[in-house]
Amino acid sequence: MTHASPSQLPAADTGIADRLVVADRVHTFTETPDGAGTNAAANAVAIRDGRVIGVGRREELSAHIGDGTVIDEHPGATLVPGLVDGHTHIVFGLELTRGVQLTDLTLAEAQDRIAAAAADAAPGTWIFGWGTDPNLFTETGFTGRLFDEAADGHPAFLRLRDAHSAVINSAGIEAIGLTGRETFPDESAVGVDEHGAPTGYLLELAAMDLVLERIPAESHEELADRLAVVLDGMAATGITGTHVMDFHPGSREVLEILESRGDLPIRLRFSPMVPPGSTREALERIAAVQGQHGRRWRVEGVKFMIDGTVDNGSAWLHEPDCYGQGRRSIWTDPEAYREALRFFAERGIATATHAIGDQGVAFVLDAIESLGDTARRSAHRIEHIETIPDDTVPRFGRLGVAASMQPIHGTRHTRADRTDNWSVRLGEERAAHGWRCRDIRDTGAVLALGSDWPVTPYDPRVMMAESILRFPVARPELAPIQPEQALTVRQALEGYTSHAARAIGSDDEGVIRPGARAAFTVFGADPLAASALELAEIDVVATYVDGTPAHR
Repeated sequence: MTHASPSQLPAADTGIADRLVVADRVHTFTETPDGAGTNAAANAVAIRDGRVIGVGRREELSAHIGDGTVIDEHPGATLVPGLVDGHTHIVFGLELTRGVQLTDLTLAEAQDRIAAAAADAAPGTWIFGWGTDPNLFTETGFTGRLFDEAADGHPAFLRLRDAHSAVINSAGIEAIGLTGRETFPDESAVGVDEHGAPTGYLLELAAMDLVLERIPAESHEELADRLAVVLDGMAATGITGTHVMDFHPGSREVLEILESRGDLPIRLRFSPMVPPGSTREALERIAAVQGQHGRRWRVEGVKFMIDGTVDNGSAWLHEPDCYGQGRRSIWTDPEAYREALRFFAERGIATATHAIGDQGVAFVLDAIESLGDTARRSAHRIEHIETIPDDTVPRFGRLGVAASMQPIHGTRHTRADRTDNWSVRLGEERAAHGWRCRDIRDTGAVLALGSDWPVTPYDPRVMMAESILRFPVARPELAPIQPEQALTVRQALEGYTSHAARAIGSDDEGVIRPGARAAFTVFGADPLAASALELAEIDVVATYVDGTPAHR
């Protein structure tokens, strides 16, 4: 898909609108001479065929009103471009959230939940859990044996919070027949103890897939029912779209079921994953699905992963972590990543690359820079960027690479006193260079924000508030994590609007102006006049997608 430049966008339309949306004020997030990015006088937007045809005072737009024009009044409200979560896993997220939620639980609490699930389960069936805190394994190492007694003979599959690893218990090891000698085409692995026996620890996707392929999956209808709940929930928090960092098997089937029932409440942009070590034939297959679409979903772009996570020792670091880990890319041959990146860039296909460690981020920036003029054929972005040194920060703006970040991971998963697993592994200096949102943004680079749902909750109001506060909204007693990286309210909102659009090279999203997509979030108050805590609780009056109400 190509993106129109501003000069190619349709000119202001003088025709009759399908709908006129009226509020107290409209923040357009377009560039203006004073840098305000808003039209102080505007309080109405005219829409036709899913596009904006006019922005201004209601009386100024009267020429757009005809007998068939629907007029929506939102007294006291503020209209902004529709919020877009820059990084989620929608259908894959349903798999990631199968079973009982274990997020933020102590070991005893997690064991109690597994025990309760086992008590309700039919004999021999699998128990699933998700969101397991890596800190639970600090003393024992990653092992599913901690849940043997709680599962009471049931095999159990428990995903860790980072979604890059999982543990299965002893009954699960036996059911699958794990030996600990399994090998994979990338850096995935099955954990073993000092005797070489499998611990049930599954590192990275290929190891988890080895197990999941032997467990009965949910039906497409069941997944569609669960996805409908997730999308409705997102719309209720003000989200009008999301960049989905995969096109998981079954996604198309599930989406077609949902669209047979009606329009999706948000727009979905899917970027299929490019597995480490992909062959030329695999790259061709991924390129071939570009452009597949429904009414409110499309496949556009690709997603790479150059490394794993800090918590499980698979982030790619310049120097090893405190356990001697983190010195390899999950692409066994990192140069093959460069070749794959060029393959898609030459075809004008946008790329996103998961890179968490300092060496991983630097390598991806080097690879994009090596593309030369080819890099300009498509948009490029890096996801997560959890720790980088000073000399890496300005490279994003200089190379035109967007930073797609989730500072909520820092506020939720690390502690100011550096006693958490992430900080301990990295050490003081690298931990102090974590989630440098403000530093990157201050260089003039694009900074898109997102949740990485289901790794963290998707409510964008809380996400934006925590990117400003640098501590969990629900835990005000905690010290802020790197408060110098706090964003302003405007920067946080831009991360969900104009910068989210710029991260994918789009000029007709993330702003409100003639020719742009008619996607809006309507707040009960002015978010730019709110404090961070007020922003976390601001009412969502309505959302509009393609010019029609998606949530009220």
